[in-house]
Amino acid sequence: MASRSPGTGALRLLGSGAWWWTVALNAAGALLHVVALAYGPLTVVQPLGALTLVAAVPLGAWVAGRRVGRSEWRGTAFTLAGLAAIPVTTSGPAPDDTLSVSEALLIAGATAALIGVLSRPRARPGLRHATASGIASGVASALTQTVTVAVTDRPGPLPDVQVIGVALLVAVFAAGGLLLSQTAYRSGLGAPLAMVTLTNPVAAAVIGLCLLGERFRGGPTGVLLALTGAALASWGVLLLTRATSRMGRQEHAAPGPAGRAAARRSTVEHPAGPSPAPSADLLADPLVTDHPVAAVLAPRP
Repeated sequence: MASRSPGTGALRLLGSGAWWWTVALNAAGALLHVVALAYGPLTVVQPLGALTLVAAVPLGAWVAGRRVGRSEWRGTAFTLAGLAAIPVTTSGPAPDDTLSVSEALLIAGATAALIGVLSRPRARPGLRHATASGIASGVASALTQTVTVAVTDRPGPLPDVQVIGVALLVAVFAAGGLLLSQTAYRSGLGAPLAMVTLTNPVAAAVIGLCLLGERFRGGPTGVLLALTGAALASWGVLLLTRATSRMGRQEHAAPGPAGRAAARRSTVEHPAGPSPAPSADLLADPLVTDHPVAAVLAPRP
């Protein structure tokens, strides 16, 4: 979760059952992701991560007590149509190739340098941190596939000690991607979430196509179909994030029945005099300015 008050916010989260459920669900998703990487190429597994946003939109609307808007349905349709086209052109046998030690170190060094440029000190949280987060997570997935394939005794150039080294790189980039995403979400969830969702599969696909022997099926037609699917999915993600950001602003401008009831109770309890100032914790709560998808992706403690 993005937190603007790291001290009290972290302690508050540790005492929240909803937060621990989120942690457990994310851990289960990570394990399933590792299993998927053992049986599918990066160009198939990584783009399917966009389904997170597709699922979060109706759930977020349900939590917010509203209907899913037309723009959100259009975004969902574009995203699903694009994702459906990608496996048709990139599906293949289970991966049996791994990155060599030199390739893994080269990727790690180049990625670290790029992340350093994007998230340089005193840079404002936003799209640059989101881009760095997506790249770090995509690289972590590519390295995870190498570790998974090597551990399951498939052909590969990595001995056991070197597999441990690559696994440590996975931990570093996965944790870095998580921290960078939380920094990016401080500027709002809409555009940064879209950037993370799009850059993650792009980074992983570049590694898969350039270094792991993954190929598009069907020749030029397959490449064109894959690019079309990627464009449709990208447009769908952008529509979803724009729509949910707009709905979030409208809901904050016009509170629902629960908010109006709370306002009436506050008026009764404080009939005269100036309204009490909001607490620092409330002003620091990132969900106050985020859109309804945050209710699912980052539930309130």
